[in-house]
Amino acid sequence: MSTIAWVALAGIVVIALLGFLGRRKPDLDLAEWTVGGHKFGVATTWLLQAGEVFTTFTFLGTAGLVVSGGAASFYSMPYVPLGYLALYFIAPRIWRIARARGHLTQADFLEDAYSSRTVGIVVAIAGVLFLLPYLQLQITGLGLIVELVTGNHSMGAWSMVIAFVLVVAFVLWSGLRGVATTAYFKDVLMIVMLFVVCIAVPIHYTGGFTHVFQVVQEKMPEMLSVHGTEAYGIPWYISNMAISAIGVAFATMPHNWPPIMSARNSTVLRRNYLWLPFYNTLIVMPLVVGYVALVVLGANADPDSALLSLASGMFPEWVMGLVAVAGIATAMVPAASLLIAVSTLVSRNLVRTRSAKAQFTVTQVTVVVATALALFLSIAMPNLLANLLLLTFSGLDQLAPAIAAALLLRRKVGSVSVVAGMLAGLAVVIGYTFWWTLPWAISEGIIGLAVNVVVVVVVEAMRRAMSRRPGDEAVSFSSEEEVIEAVGRRGLTEGEPA
Repeated sequence: MSTIAWVALAGIVVIALLGFLGRRKPDLDLAEWTVGGHKFGVATTWLLQAGEVFTTFTFLGTAGLVVSGGAASFYSMPYVPLGYLALYFIAPRIWRIARARGHLTQADFLEDAYSSRTVGIVVAIAGVLFLLPYLQLQITGLGLIVELVTGNHSMGAWSMVIAFVLVVAFVLWSGLRGVATTAYFKDVLMIVMLFVVCIAVPIHYTGGFTHVFQVVQEKMPEMLSVHGTEAYGIPWYISNMAISAIGVAFATMPHNWPPIMSARNSTVLRRNYLWLPFYNTLIVMPLVVGYVALVVLGANADPDSALLSLASGMFPEWVMGLVAVAGIATAMVPAASLLIAVSTLVSRNLVRTRSAKAQFTVTQVTVVVATALALFLSIAMPNLLANLLLLTFSGLDQLAPAIAAALLLRRKVGSVSVVAGMLAGLAVVIGYTFWWTLPWAISEGIIGLAVNVVVVVVVEAMRRAMSRRPGDEAVSFSSEEEVIEAVGRRGLTEGEPA
């Protein structure tokens, strides 16, 4: 094997070992396994929350999006800070409510908020179905990174198998604490390699950052602006930035909830959201490399391989091995978080076993089954879930109205209304993804969200106009007083105050 392959395999083993070291003995308590016992401080929760910013998309998609769409790719910079601005106020409330009520999943929260098992089941099904393609993306991305840097297709396939067998092992052993331990390694190595690659590549190929944009301005000026209404035009830019910001602001992705719930107190979250937006500015580095790829490789270059192709043309093998390890880490660590979220949704909100031991067993079995399914599809049928992956973000964003109503509205919204809205929004998103034609090149998630909100308003108005049965109202968490009252009414124990 080549030096790159040996370094990549060694990196996979190191990441797994760090995951195992997250705990000295296996977790046997679901709350400890899923959210670390609500004991994480600023640094650990920072890395867990920041992990979603840099995934395999950083190495495969960010620079490639510039090759495909030019300046429209910069939509990926503002939406995270905008979402974090909202989470500064929303996340501490989620933490306090979840801590007091014993929630471990997003579906737990919404089921409790609307006093409806149906809500919990619908949310859990959506979470599992839409996160599995995202898990497959991480596995496929890891294999593609190894294949690109080694030039060996079989090496890419074997690396997927080895990496995700080890991911399953350390997730089963350590849970979220193992993810946290690997997150330290992932972010440090990723930042170092991003700086090395994204500074050296422009200098090596074009003589510096300034010259890159001069060449683009002369040869393809249209790639330096967002214009028109076609693909990657102004409607695409605004709608994708908006739907992405909404998703971050209301934590619509289920695997973003354990990092929030794992915080020691709500102050930890507020401190993080003050500084996390600055972390997101690092995304500009691979965006600049995308413009280098336009100059060097041309507009017809393979978008997914743009960054790695440029790097492999100038760095020695051992450096490319480290680049590969950084890319591998951006697949393994987020995948571990996804496995925790999917398996807990299944055990807590779908299977619903009575005993804590049986619930934990279902969780562990689901980790193995979900990984095996995603790994099989990644190797045997890598394009099978390509269209479904398009639904991951737009589809899960249809949970935003339900989350917003539970947290922000003082008047209670009925479970029938939010379920009707979610189903209507999902139907629109699925329709536009597979069959219908969009009026402009815009995100189908925005159209689905608009329909979602309209349906919620209409159904809720009809529900309130009809006579209500006693106890038919949902429980919204619109104030701290209502949380305490609800806790006392249901005989539950409130967690430690922030």
